[in-house]
Amino acid sequence: MRLTCPLCGPRDRREFTYYGSDDYLRRPALDAPAEDWDAYLHLRDNPAGPTRDLWYHDPCQSWLAVRRDTVTHAVHSVEALDPPPAPAPAAATPAPKRRRRSA
Repeated sequence: MRLTCPLCGPRDRREFTYYGSDDYLRRPALDAPAEDWDAYLHLRDNPAGPTRDLWYHDPCQSWLAVRRDTVTHAVHSVEALDPPPAPAPAAATPAPKRRRRSA
């Protein structure tokens, strides 16, 4: 499979990392109920046919939205995402306490 990067042109699939459905772009609010987070993290469709997926182009570090067909393997469009997807929120952990060295 070949994808056309908007910045670099046609490239082999091996230069890209597949990140899954674009559902990841619709993250629940931080204070959303647990059910919303469970659905967001664990419930995914596995469509046969047209999809819109997230891909990362490793050489130019671009996030892309790829419209493709999972049955025919046809790639219909590739668009750069601006801004890129937000990273997952880091767990709030306190900084480790430093111990004093004894003399």
